Amino acid sequence: MPELTQVTGSEAALRRFLHGLPGVDKVGAEARAARLGTRSIKTTAKGFALDLAIRMIDLTTLEGADTPGKVRSLAAKARRPDPADPSCPSVAAVCVYPDMVAVAKHELRGTGIRVASVATAFPSGRASLEVKLADTRFAVAEGADEIDMVIDRGAFLAGHYAAVLEEITAVRQACGDAHLKVILETGELATYDNVRRASWLAMLAGADFIKTSTGKVSPAATLPVTLVMLEAVRDFRASAHRTVGMKPAGGIRTAKDAIKYLVMVNETCGPDWLTPELFRFGASSLLNDLLMQRQKLTTGAYSGPNYVTVD
Repeated sequence: MPELTQVTGSEAALRRFLHGLPGVDKVGAEARAARLGTRSIKTTAKGFALDLAIRMIDLTTLEGADTPGKVRSLAAKARRPDPADPSCPSVAAVCVYPDMVAVAKHELRGTGIRVASVATAFPSGRASLEVKLADTRFAVAEGADEIDMVIDRGAFLAGHYAAVLEEITAVRQACGDAHLKVILETGELATYDNVRRASWLAMLAGADFIKTSTGKVSPAATLPVTLVMLEAVRDFRASAHRTVGMKPAGGIRTAKDAIKYLVMVNETCGPDWLTPELFRFGASSLLNDLLMQRQKLTTGAYSGPNYVTVD
């Protein structure tokens, strides 16, 4: 493998590098993901896994009808997911649109819960670079700790890799001290090879996290796609000596599914990644099922339908 500092020197060098990455064995990746999804864990480990999954959630509302009241309610839930059980951990972050960042920041001050904001003309990414950078700078100025940007999938699929890299690099600079999560929108990338290339491209450009999806395109997160991306962050650390996080988002709704992802992280990247600093779930409904399963583990019975809030 060439020195990574040489890879981004030209469009030709970047293309050679990305197309020189090992191809993904589609059948093998899907079989391994399915196999890891069948692993069972003991009751004591399940309790740990449920709490860990809660601590990894980016509790999200990204709707056109979002209001300050809804964001305040979501922030309250982020702080105390189970008001009846003070031992229940808080979530990692609350993710909102840029115009709601200040509301979330005010509600979460002093809690350690981060405020994430989507930016760069989310979810389509169809805007000029100037607009995308302004979007990012506004969110950061409002107090965002993390920025979730979308790549230009059209440019990527057309093979304009240098343009995509330059855009991510520019957004990374606009983030300042805020962490940058780069959304690949894997449902539009068509092949696992493209997912692997896009993962490396984002990391070469300075991503702190790579993320599967906006949640607005189907399919969103899947176990095979997550496996390919986890292998990419693992291999990138071995080559670049820099650790990048990973975030599956969209369609993860049950505790059973969340645990499958945690098993995959442990088996693919190792326990180093089993932390909210390096692995997140982008979710809105997942938290409720984690709380229900946690209650079942504690009391032996499922709580009533009004035990959790409907966000």
